[in-house]
Amino acid sequence: MKTTHTLLERVKTVFNRLKARLRHSALKAPGNISDAPQANVKLTFGGLQRIAYELFGEKTVRVLPLFKDLDTNLQRSGLKVNFKAYVTLTVFCTISLSLAILAAVPCLLFFLLNVGLIPSILFGLGGGLLAIAFTTIGFYVYPIYRADAIKRQLEDELPFTTGYMAILTSAGVSPENIFSSLANLPASLAISTQAKDVVRDVNLFGCDIISALEDASKGTPSARFREMIEGFISMIHSGGNLASYLREKSAQYMKLKRIGLRKYADTLSMLSEFYVAVLLTGPLMLVIMLTVMAMLGNSSLGFLSPNLLLSLLTYVGIPLGSVAFLIILDATSPKW
Repeated sequence: MKTTHTLLERVKTVFNRLKARLRHSALKAPGNISDAPQANVKLTFGGLQRIAYELFGEKTVRVLPLFKDLDTNLQRSGLKVNFKAYVTLTVFCTISLSLAILAAVPCLLFFLLNVGLIPSILFGLGGGLLAIAFTTIGFYVYPIYRADAIKRQLEDELPFTTGYMAILTSAGVSPENIFSSLANLPASLAISTQAKDVVRDVNLFGCDIISALEDASKGTPSARFREMIEGFISMIHSGGNLASYLREKSAQYMKLKRIGLRKYADTLSMLSEFYVAVLLTGPLMLVIMLTVMAMLGNSSLGFLSPNLLLSLLTYVGIPLGSVAFLIILDATSPKW
């Protein structure tokens, strides 16, 4: 009882401290110069991120080495969030979701589906552990998925981007104005985002075009785009023919795009067979088998009845499999 009372007191103290900090930040005068840096830092964390950082910001130092590869992926994914703040949000969402599932699943199974108390608790524990695993993996994989999506979009746009740059170079446009033109394209393209970073470094931070392109080369997730930028820099240094170089790269990237489309056609054929076998034929056979087992009676697999297995397959297994298939399809399909 003493331990429980102490734990409740700690939770109450943390909640009151968080409430006081949020109220203090809301009541700050906007013209106060001494508080401006702190206000700007707090404004970068919106909503859930700010709450997570207030609760766990100073306590995630020990787990930061576990996410050592995440910082680079965050920079390449285009997510405008601090590394420590992202790890803090990961910890907060993992704990919150696992506790919610740990409380909700036993109640749902026990009161609505009439499952025994001990199996319900075991399902809750298993669901909580799965929530911890899947939430952590999801937060870790999401920047990688975003970076891969940007990479594929950049490489899909490269044949047309380099051709457009070659036209501008042939007309005598300077490298700074070339990237400024790419940044102001009306279409929403990945190359426009990369070009905006170059223009920002030149116009706002006062970098020269070489330094800005080197930073863009380091931060891009695409090896082809990095190669093109490094060649572009080499041509500027050596005074070579930029238009000829860009036309040659455009023809090279167009050949690679044709090869990639042929490979995608083969991949799409394999994915269609996978979908038919795993998400159509497999669940249909399982539904028939579980229906026959339910009709025979007394065919439970331990404490799992055929009706419960059928419900899990219908409302959990098939939807999750379909979502996973859609993610795989989106991750392999070209944008253009």
